[in-house]
Amino acid sequence: MPDWISFEKNPQHIAREKLKARKLRNSQWWKNQLASGVCHYCGCKFPPEALTMDHITPLARGGKSTKGNIVVCCKKCNSHKKYHTPAELLLDQLKNENENDKD
Repeated sequence: MPDWISFEKNPQHIAREKLKARKLRNSQWWKNQLASGVCHYCGCKFPPEALTMDHITPLARGGKSTKGNIVVCCKKCNSHKKYHTPAELLLDQLKNENENDKD
């Protein structure tokens, strides 16, 4: 038995959730999120046009386009996160800290 679980992308799910995200992007709620100007991941302040929409749990990993799963994030953090979940990001961070402690 493998020690990991493979998830297959569901194109219908992704298309449906992207449509919901587009609708949310036009909502007042999203405009208020952008106006705060703070990246969810690094906490840095940016102008609203420098921020993007990110799904905390990626659509390709079963995430949904809900207000609880969508956050504002900077381009650098969005590129770094890719399709990873918060747990994977935390494990990667801990791994890097452990490697730095060994040096």
